[in-house]
Amino acid sequence: MYNLKELRKNLDDIKKKLQNRNIDFDINNFKTIDSLNRDLINKKEKLEQEKKSLSKSKDKANFERSKKITQEISDLEKKQSISQSEIDKIIFSLPNLAHDDVPIGRDEKSNKLIKKKGDIKKFTFSAKSHIELGERNQNIDFDTSIKLSGSRFVVLKDKFAMLERALINFMLDTHVNEFQYTEISPPLIVNEDVMFGTGQLPKFEEDQFEIKFDNSDQRKFLIPTAEVVLTNLVRKSIIEKNLLPKRFVASTPCFRKEAGSYGKDTKGMIRQHQFYKVELVSIVEPNKCLNELERMLGCAESILEKLEIPYQVVLLSSGDMGFSAEKTYDIEAWIPSENKYREISSCSSCGSFQARRMGAKYKSESGNDFVGTLNGSGLAVGRLMIALLENNQNEDGSINIPNVLKNT
Repeated sequence: MYNLKELRKNLDDIKKKLQNRNIDFDINNFKTIDSLNRDLINKKEKLEQEKKSLSKSKDKANFERSKKITQEISDLEKKQSISQSEIDKIIFSLPNLAHDDVPIGRDEKSNKLIKKKGDIKKFTFSAKSHIELGERNQNIDFDTSIKLSGSRFVVLKDKFAMLERALINFMLDTHVNEFQYTEISPPLIVNEDVMFGTGQLPKFEEDQFEIKFDNSDQRKFLIPTAEVVLTNLVRKSIIEKNLLPKRFVASTPCFRKEAGSYGKDTKGMIRQHQFYKVELVSIVEPNKCLNELERMLGCAESILEKLEIPYQVVLLSSGDMGFSAEKTYDIEAWIPSENKYREISSCSSCGSFQARRMGAKYKSESGNDFVGTLNGSGLAVGRLMIALLENNQNEDGSINIPNVLKNT
């Protein structure tokens, strides 16, 4: 979220940078609404001062004037509430600005390949997809999931259900024991303020699963990612500097409508309404965000390295990043049946963008400043299963399980 005073001072510069995020910021419209809002505030404050002055007078003639001022103040407050709401709507819809070292571009075509790791296996047979491998022993059951919940859901059975659990435990143990993340078991249902804090609302409301409660005065949502709840652990708080960095990890189901993905990845487990993900979140001093991003990226990469799954790392362009991100790396795992790499993790630095929305600060030498926040998949469980199954398959459809998972 933007500081209103800084936005006013740097309108032209911010407009140019927002164009790199594929946003056409209407400066004139903002100036008009902002000018009206400030004018209403000034008028209200002058009337309040006049009313305060009249209250000190004992002249009864001032009573009617004071009464009239009260009504005028009330009218101005209503108008100002509307104009303030319009300003908030504009500011809340503006994405974070891209960091200087992010490649400029409209979409994924401008992403920059950073590195490739691992050897792609040369199969002596035609590699099967995870769907075919799962159907061999009915360990992946899409027919039943459709009966239960509809499309974009899956039922995993027997060895595949066990494999999913083993992968989750393996990733949690790695991030906790090797990288000193604090494991969290968070709520899966959060309120509107929490969703706003990390940027899911109001701009991406159509992609969220909202839960209806009969006796609730506040909207509730299923989390689209554990980033939402883990990042908000520090909302409306002031953290002692010596307690930073804070690093959290959680394994949770994630729920997304996938509203903008009609027709994409409709088969298999690549894109679903419900899926498990191990999520990493860091809370740091803002000037340490980029170093922390490199660290987080390494933590996520280590999972694929331990499982010996080939992957590549891509730096996303300004037009391909998420709403709250200032810099993002995608990790893409090799999927043999598709003969290409597919995203399995996104690691992002958000600077102080989310902290401003959450009211999350720390005690610095200059006073209370907003913290920096980062998030990353460490990793997406379903996609990791796909990569593991397909890269470790045998001609008869059996799967070689990596040694690091056998005692998990």
